[in-house]
Amino acid sequence: MNAEDKKRGNTPTEQTVKSFSMHCGRADCPRGKLFATNWLEGISSRADQNIVEVVFKNTRAGFYSNPNRIDLKIGDIVAVEAAPGHDIGRVSMTGRLVRLQMKKANENPDGEFKKVFRRATATDLEKFEEARAKEHDTMIRSRRIAEELGLNMKIGDVEYQGDGSKAIFYYIADERVDFRKLIRILADTFKVRIEMKQIGARQEAGRIGGIGPCGRPLCCSSWMTHFVSVGTGAARFQDLSMNPQKLAGQCAKLKCCLNFEIDAYTEAQRKLPHKDVTLETKDATYYYFKPDILAGKITYSTDKNIPANLITIDASRAFEIIALNKQGIKVDSLEKGKEGEKARKEYVDLVEQESLTRFDKSKKKKKKRQNQNQSQNQNQNQNQKQPRERRQRQGADRKQQQQKG
Repeated sequence: MNAEDKKRGNTPTEQTVKSFSMHCGRADCPRGKLFATNWLEGISSRADQNIVEVVFKNTRAGFYSNPNRIDLKIGDIVAVEAAPGHDIGRVSMTGRLVRLQMKKANENPDGEFKKVFRRATATDLEKFEEARAKEHDTMIRSRRIAEELGLNMKIGDVEYQGDGSKAIFYYIADERVDFRKLIRILADTFKVRIEMKQIGARQEAGRIGGIGPCGRPLCCSSWMTHFVSVGTGAARFQDLSMNPQKLAGQCAKLKCCLNFEIDAYTEAQRKLPHKDVTLETKDATYYYFKPDILAGKITYSTDKNIPANLITIDASRAFEIIALNKQGIKVDSLEKGKEGEKARKEYVDLVEQESLTRFDKSKKKKKKRQNQNQSQNQNQNQNQKQPRERRQRQGADRKQQQQKG
């Protein structure tokens, strides 16, 4: 903040800055997912301040030029050029990192960008707060208007521009909607310029937030900025059940996390034998039944369609048997060694493990041990008492004999 703004009393208060930071998404709040670590900090030069990235509400962000060479840092609140008027945003990226981000977003660094006017003053933030206070009431009233017009759409949120001259209406619709009449009514009702912006179900879920089946906040509301299409092939590669209720997230679309581990599963799948390859033994022919991709194990069955005589072996053992079968050699057993059948795991009753009385047996054993220890101690005490009683009796007999003599 320059000296003139301080003299005029245009310095933003801490409460106003904090309120704006929560509105636009700060690193210390759940919406702070658009901020990256500036790993090029300290090696950037003055020339790298030409373009900065500014973030607004609802993950809206853009690149802006800095013609006045203002020394901007991540977290500064700035007034930027808008159409019409100006908007208020927060600097989310500066320096050479912006060039890399522009390359990722396919932006031309030599193109024309809107300008950064100044750091936001107290007057700018007051106007912004006044406009922001209207957003919730505007959203409720616009929903009623859309319902009266019979439009098949849902207005999820409203964002006012920093100077209050424009409002962006975020809506969800399954079909194409003719909202020309709606725009005219909204413009006459709220006396602002109207912009309609359609968002998908995933953007809506990210805006609302929630807890996923993993027990953590939704990825789309915590750190994800770009959505990649998710196909059912990702579930097939990971050998997951094709149940739509289990594969769908809170947005009713396929879970984004299906794409997170697909590369690891694809690489591990290459280390397993093909599904069409059979294993020949002297007793039977084994068919590919079910893989454990990450563990590198395959379960084989003697029947193609139903599980019969299931045997689970490592991928290395499977490749070894395949090589022997190509040479015309049939192995005695899929498992290594002659005692392959004996080496199988013993039967384990999983139902008994989850029984409510599974701890009673151990308690009974402890009680028996305690009773045995007590009986042993009693026997020892009795054995120790018997010699004493005998000595006392012998001593009493001797005294009687002496008195008679």
